[in-house]
Formats: sequence, C-alpha cells, structure tokens
Amino acid sequence: MNYLEIVLIAAGLSMDAFAVSITLGLSVKKPSIKEYLLPGLYFGFFQALMPLTGYFAGTLFAEKIQSAGHWVAFILLTIIGGKMAFESFSKEEGGDESNANKFLFVNMLMLAVATSIDALAVGVTFALFQINIYAAIAIIGLTTCLISIGGVKIGNIFGMKFKSKAELLGGAVLVGLGIKILIEHTLFKGAV
Repeated sequence: MNYLEIVLIAAGLSMDAFAVSITLGLSVKKPSIKEYLLPGLYFGFFQALMPLTGYFAGTLFAEKIQSAGHWVAFILLTIIGGKMAFESFSKEEGGDESNANKFLFVNMLMLAVATSIDALAVGVTFALFQINIYAAIAIIGLTTCLISIGGVKIGNIFGMKFKSKAELLGGAVLVGLGIKILIEHTLFKGAV
C-alpha cells in the first residue's frame, strides 16, 4: 500500500467528520480560531487513534467493537442532532449563547468518537499490508484535521446565508448521518 492510497483512505474516513464540521460551522455566526481548530483537532486525533488501536488490538477486538460501533455512532449522532434541532425551535433570534456549548469537551468527544469508529477496522487491515502505521495515522489525522477545518468554514458560509434554518439543518444532518451508519451496518451488511 503506497502513500497515495493512504491519503485516499484518509479522505474517505474523514467524510463523516467533514459533514459534522459543516454542522458545527452552521451553528456559529463568526467562528473564532478556537472554533475552527477544535473540530480539526478532535476529529483528526480520533481518526488517527482508531486505526492505531485497531492495528495493535488485533482482529478479535476490532470485530467486537465493529459489531456494536454502528449503534454507538447512531445513538451519539441522534442525541446531538436531535438536541440541535430542538434548540433551533426554542432559541430566540440573536441568542448565540447555546452555540458555544456545541464546542464543549463532552459534545466534541462524542462527535469525534461517533465519526471515527469505522476507522478501527482500517487499522486491522493496515496490519495485513505491513505498512508504517505511524506514517499512516499521521496522514489520516492531518487529512481529517484539514478537511474538518474546511467543513467549519463551509458550514459557516452556508449558515450566514440561511441563519434561521441553519441549526435545524445541522441537527437533521447529524441524525441523518446516524441513520445512514445504522442502515449501512444492519440492512446492507450481507449485501457488501
């Protein structure tokens, strides 16, 4: 496996984090440097940590986590997305205080775990290819970090144009992402 293939894997793994970063960008009027960097750092770290864990933990551990991982991702994304959608109905126009909560440790941790669980199995496959795992996780982490920062910017641009519905849309995207993960791992598991 060469470095170009690892970059392509990294880009594929980062798409869930990208979608969530867009929803975070939708939720703030003008993101601070911290609000740009936090999703990148959290998502990049966990996207790198999961393949490393899979690489060292071995196939047995990864299969157990993978069998329940889609449920964990579904539950976390649905809770956070549902909360965002609910807040969009109860928030007064101009009130921005609840948006800061989306970047708090617990929210960011849940989102990072939910969007990186699939990367665990990738680490197991890396062990089969005898690649440099440290180079691979550095590429995955950096790629996800940069893509997530871009997602916040894209979400913010979109959110500034559609302020009133941006948070509702962001919550719907998170719930939809959770449902997509659940469907892919339950209904279509035998079809792949």
